[in-house]
Amino acid sequence: MRQNTHPLIFIIMTYSETIDYLFNSTPLFQNVGKDAYKEGLDNTHLLDEHFGHPHRLFKTIHVAGTNGKGSCSHTLAAILQSAGYKVGLYTSPHLVDFRERIRVNGIPVNEQYVIDFVEQHRGFFEPLHPSFFELTTAMAFNYFAEQQVNVAIIEVGLGGRLDCTNIIRPDLCLITNISFDHVQFLGDTLAKIASEKAGIIKPGIPVVIGETTAETKPVFTQKALQEGAPIHFAEEEQVVISLLPRDGKNYYWTKDYPHLEGELGGLCQIKNTNTILCAIRILQRIGYKIKESHVREGFAHVCPMTGLMGRWQRLQENPTMVCDTGHNKGGIQYIVEQLAAQKYRRLHIVMGMVNDKDISGVLAMLPKEATYYFTKASVNRALSETEVQRLAGEAGLKGNTYSNVADAVQAAKEAADAEDFIFVGGSTFIVADLLKFLSDSF
Repeated sequence: MRQNTHPLIFIIMTYSETIDYLFNSTPLFQNVGKDAYKEGLDNTHLLDEHFGHPHRLFKTIHVAGTNGKGSCSHTLAAILQSAGYKVGLYTSPHLVDFRERIRVNGIPVNEQYVIDFVEQHRGFFEPLHPSFFELTTAMAFNYFAEQQVNVAIIEVGLGGRLDCTNIIRPDLCLITNISFDHVQFLGDTLAKIASEKAGIIKPGIPVVIGETTAETKPVFTQKALQEGAPIHFAEEEQVVISLLPRDGKNYYWTKDYPHLEGELGGLCQIKNTNTILCAIRILQRIGYKIKESHVREGFAHVCPMTGLMGRWQRLQENPTMVCDTGHNKGGIQYIVEQLAAQKYRRLHIVMGMVNDKDISGVLAMLPKEATYYFTKASVNRALSETEVQRLAGEAGLKGNTYSNVADAVQAAKEAADAEDFIFVGGSTFIVADLLKFLSDSF
C-alpha cells in the first residue's frame, strides 16, 4: 500500500493494495490463527448499525458445522439460483482470490466494490480494530443489500454462538455435523463444540441437523426446545436411500428424487445430500418456490453455478490428480475411504497441515503404502514440512520434504506413471496454493 503521511487523507488504492491492506491491517485467521479470533459481537453490532442493518433487507439461510458447510452452502445456492432467486453466497476461506467469499448468483463481488468499501468506510472502522472476518462480513451484508438479493446463504466462520454472522434472523438454520476442530475456541468435547454451533438456533426458526452423535444430539434437542425452534434430524428422515459413485460424480436414489445426479464426488457427499434434501423440504413448506427440476439442476451443476472448488476435485488424468480441502479427522476419514476405492498402480500424496489441528490423529489415519511429499502452505499457521515429515514418520509414513506446494506437486507428477494416483490435501491452504499454482501455469 502506498504510504501517506497525512493522518486524515487516504490515498486511493488498487485492488491488490486493498487486499494487502485487509490482510495486513486486520487479523486474518488463516494466517495468524487464534490471534485473529475476537470473542463477542460488539464490533459486529457497531458495524451493522453503521451500515443500517443491511442483513434485514433480504432473506437468509444460516449454515454451520465442522465439515460439509461449503458443499451444503454452495449446493443450496445453486438450487435457489435454478429456481429463479437472486442468491447471495458468503463463505470462507477463499482459495485463490478474496472475492470468492462474496458472490451473487455465482459471480464474485467486483474489485471496484472492494476498493470503494474500504476507502469510503475505513475512517469509521479503523478505530474499532475489527478482525478480518468482522469486516468482511459487514462488506458481504452491505453488498448483498446493494445488489438486492432475494436470499443469501450465510456460512458461519467459526463456531456459531459468537460468530459475527450470528446477528441475522434466517428463514432456516442448518448444522451439518460436529467433529473435533478449533478446540482451543470451541471446547475439547463434542458436546461443548455442539453447544457453540447450536448457538445459531433462533426462537421459532426451523433447524436441520445433518448428523449427530450420542454426545451432540441432546445438546441440539435441548437448545431447540429452549428456543421453541422446530428441529429436524436429517439422518432420521433418511431422504437418501443409496449412492452410486461413477465417473467422478455421485448418483443418488432418494425418496423425493429418483436417479439424482450430483456433480460433487466424494463419499462424504451422501450425508451432505441427505442434509440438503431435508432442508429443501422445509424451505418448500415455508414458501420457497423450489421444483424438482431446480433441485436436479443445482445438484448437477453446482460448481459452474457457484464457483465451488476443492471438493474431491479432479484436476487431471494419466496420472489422475485429485485435491480435497478435508483437513480434520472427520474430513480425512472420508478421504481415506475414497482413496481406498480408487484403482491405481501407486499412490502419491502431497500434504501439509496447519499447526492448530489434531495432526497426529490425522496422520495415523493415512495409508502407509503411499509415497508422501511433505510440504508447507504459504500461511503463517502452516506447520513446517520437516515437522510434518517427523510426525508422519512416527505414524509410519515415508516421503521427502518440499518447501512449497508447487515444488511438491511437480515432484509427484514427475515420479508418477500414467496409472498412478496423486492426491493433494491435508489443509485447505495446501489446496489453495495448488489451485493458485495451476492458475498461474496457464
